Amino acid sequence: MRQIQALIFGLLILMFSNCNTISTKHGQTEDAQNSKNITTKDSLVFKLEEVTDSLYSPLALENAHDGSGRIFIAEQAGRIMVLKDGKLLKEPFLDIQSLLVPLKNVMTDVGLLGFAFHPDYKNNGRFFVHYCAPSKKGFNHKEVLEEFKVSANNPDKANPIGKVILEVEQPDKSHNGGNIVFDKEGYLYLGFGDGGGPGDPHGTIGNGQDLNQLLGKIIRIDVDHGKPYSIPKDNPFVGKEGRDEIWCYGMRMPWRISFDEKTGELFCGDVGESKYEEVDIIQKGKNYGWRAMEGFHPFDSTLYAKGGDFTPPVIEYPHPEGICIIGGYVYRGKQFPALEGKYIFGDWASKVFYMDKNANQQWVKHDCKFEGNTDNKFKFKINSFGIDEAGEIYVVTQNEAGAISPSGVVYKLTLANQ
Repeated sequence: MRQIQALIFGLLILMFSNCNTISTKHGQTEDAQNSKNITTKDSLVFKLEEVTDSLYSPLALENAHDGSGRIFIAEQAGRIMVLKDGKLLKEPFLDIQSLLVPLKNVMTDVGLLGFAFHPDYKNNGRFFVHYCAPSKKGFNHKEVLEEFKVSANNPDKANPIGKVILEVEQPDKSHNGGNIVFDKEGYLYLGFGDGGGPGDPHGTIGNGQDLNQLLGKIIRIDVDHGKPYSIPKDNPFVGKEGRDEIWCYGMRMPWRISFDEKTGELFCGDVGESKYEEVDIIQKGKNYGWRAMEGFHPFDSTLYAKGGDFTPPVIEYPHPEGICIIGGYVYRGKQFPALEGKYIFGDWASKVFYMDKNANQQWVKHDCKFEGNTDNKFKFKINSFGIDEAGEIYVVTQNEAGAISPSGVVYKLTLANQ
């Protein structure tokens, strides 16, 4: 069994229209089989334009949607850097290295995993960071969601004193989850991995299927009310068995979730165990199968045989084609109309894909063709994707392994033939 550790290249991992239900008592449905779209090629020719380099193991890229045009880039070891007017500022926006588990320049799944700015950041200066901290309870470490605020005197500096919102103990160093996103109602979403180890070996059904655990879930909370947060009343498990924070479950390692700004659909790249990678479109209360299933396929035969309503991915691809999916974004920028509505994503093993719907409204995965690089393979590893205020997409990469390797490069994704 492959560890997700291969993905996190300095953390690297650190993932409905056809969201029909699979009945596990009858195997794969015809819809599920039809959804395993083959990779296709078309006339689009992509190009990567370098934006900045010399970053230390960059893992996330966000914008503050405040009209400043700045891009913020998180490094695994605990810094958030600012790209302003095309130049990387020397001083970090935020430095929380002292809060993190100790890191060495080796591949590891821990560190600063993701961050997001509050929808009203322009007025309230609030932003949220997801990171791995030492545990005092005998676990490997703990996942922390913490709120910070921008400095009152300098928009390019944050106040380093934050407020802890949520802590989740982690039994293993791997499968820690990833980024933070907000929906249009202002609710915060955060993906947690299954707790690590091969095959989600936690309990009789694994953390992914255990509704009393936040691990292996995507959660949804209200950070504008309550102390330190409250539960939206329409969360699916309010008043039922299970943690009220849970929005969906059955996740293995959701490495990068994002909303389509036009449709409101929540896309997720969920990293597979040993054979398949998948893209899910997340819906309220749905079970995405792990560890009973990996992609469209049974994984734990005993758990699978018990039956259950599992929501299949919209696409999957096998490991000969990649090893660790990196979730991306639906393109809603203005610069390249030919990309409108296409979901851009990739694989840690240096490939970029996109998917769109065919004439039958089924999602189809395309292998991107790049100028001067027709086989869609690069020497760098892809850690993440991000977007600027205009909706243009960026690719966050790293050339050499290690959690504090100064080989990080950010590229803007463009089209060469438009």
